[in-house]
Amino acid sequence: MNPDLSRPRPAGGEEHPLLLPFAERELPAGRHQFHKERLMAQIHEDLRAADVATPAPTRVTGPRNPFLRRAVLVPAAAFALAGALAVGFVSYLDRGAADGPGSTVATGPALTTRIGTADPKGAPQLLDRISLASASVSGPAVRADQFIYIGSKTANTYVKTEGDKSALVSQPLHMRHQWNSPDGTKGWLIEPGNTGPEGVTLAGPDEKGNTPTPYLNAPTHNYLATLPSDPDVLLRRIYEETKGMGSGPDQEAFTTIGDLLRGSYPPAELTTALYRAAAKIPGVVTVDDAVDAAGRSGVAVARLDEHSGRREEWIFDRQTLTFLGERSVQVQGESGEQGLIKPGTVVDTSAVMTRTIVDRIKELPPTAR
Repeated sequence: MNPDLSRPRPAGGEEHPLLLPFAERELPAGRHQFHKERLMAQIHEDLRAADVATPAPTRVTGPRNPFLRRAVLVPAAAFALAGALAVGFVSYLDRGAADGPGSTVATGPALTTRIGTADPKGAPQLLDRISLASASVSGPAVRADQFIYIGSKTANTYVKTEGDKSALVSQPLHMRHQWNSPDGTKGWLIEPGNTGPEGVTLAGPDEKGNTPTPYLNAPTHNYLATLPSDPDVLLRRIYEETKGMGSGPDQEAFTTIGDLLRGSYPPAELTTALYRAAAKIPGVVTVDDAVDAAGRSGVAVARLDEHSGRREEWIFDRQTLTFLGERSVQVQGESGEQGLIKPGTVVDTSAVMTRTIVDRIKELPPTAR
């Protein structure tokens, strides 16, 4: 649902003094979903399968797609298309960004955190409370001519390799603005480092000229409204439709639910069902302390991906149990080229700042100004 652009340096022209400094790097392995809604949907299944057995030649372990949070290899043709279509690394500082003009901050050589304590017994009770809280919140009422707006802060850490030297660096914390029509045929994205200052359209066919068909990992709002609200039926469907993907059925189910909670605006009944379905996934735990990309501390529902040693955490406000954001933390072993991603490294982090309905594409709600 959320495209993710590669980031070569723009050809020619001087860097604007108000823009974030450009950090030149190779195209990372997981940052090549780009430019259109559900772009590359036709090859998505092959890419997701590559997450299980990643070939060795890839030299850069990079930021992953913030919606489809899997590290995947993109075929050579997709690399070529990315290079042809990608927009340079320019910042979106004074266009209604929630963090305000000039306040986007660098995150240093690596994002790190205290690894919270996991409780394997507390998840069902916490998710039950979260589902009850979500049931009391009315879902979005969106007309066919309106747009769903999601404004979020995001950052990540990746391995940059130049020649025979590798280093751990971070993408700056930045705002991401996305608009989508309920049927998914219209949309717009503005994100520093992934688009130009005016953004890119999410409308039209995919790179093969086909009209994408919505599915669990590339849904539209209208598609979400068709999903079952019975948690058992919903979870069974998630397992069936993600069979063979990711690093295992349980982890893939957990990741898929997290993607829907973070990157879409599900109807209230579906949100409640997603939380109750997550409580039935083996290995789900609670974490006593987690911080989202906006610096908000909360309690987390999480699951450890035993293949990568990374723990995916959904972060909730301690009092209201409102969903705040999501992050992926290396908690076991070392990953990345030369084992540079060590325990305590935040690989991805995001914070949902505004999620609402607007009347026009590229319209910023007051809470995002």
